[in-house]
Amino acid sequence: MTLTQQIITVAMVVLGTAVTRFLPFLIFPAGKQTPKYVQYLGKVLPAAVFGLLVIYCLKDVSILTGSHGIPELIAILLVIMLHVWKRQMLLSIAGGTVCYMLLVQVVF
Repeated sequence: MTLTQQIITVAMVVLGTAVTRFLPFLIFPAGKQTPKYVQYLGKVLPAAVFGLLVIYCLKDVSILTGSHGIPELIAILLVIMLHVWKRQMLLSIAGGTVCYMLLVQVVF
């Protein structure tokens, strides 16, 4: 990439980031009621994305070969237990990820 192409690329990334950060505040100002469908999406999309990530992560797990899905099952159970206990999504995800990586790298 030439210097001009690099500058244009960085400028486009900055512009795209700025537009996506400021656009919601322009569309939905503070004094105006947020539409019901946007409120609905704000309630259901986090769980939907989390479910999508779970399905994506488990799509290639084979219970008939290798470790038979045992590290994945242990990590999922840990995520569930951490989330029920602390109700902190980041803690649950981080704990499950660390557990899974340790199981895969050290145990299985």
